[in-house]
Amino acid sequence: MKTKFQVQNLKCGGCAKTISNKLSGIKEIKDVIVEKDSSSVSFDHQSADDASLVKEILRNLGYPTIDDENGFVEKAKSFVSCASGKMAQ
Repeated sequence: MKTKFQVQNLKCGGCAKTISNKLSGIKEIKDVIVEKDSSSVSFDHQSADDASLVKEILRNLGYPTIDDENGFVEKAKSFVSCASGKMAQ
């Protein structure tokens, strides 16, 4: 299955790199595409549980989907994730 999530706080290549690296490391997740211009993350997976896992990982990284809360904590997490992604480039 192919799933695409619209996420919050995705601002730059560092953010995209962090998301791509984290999701690509999951065995069940394939073909991760992060589009910063549209703030979207798409991927292939086998089950609904896989998609739920990705949604949880995105939230934990600070990139909640548009239907999730985007409070101070999430924004702070995205700042740290962004910086990590920039350092990894």
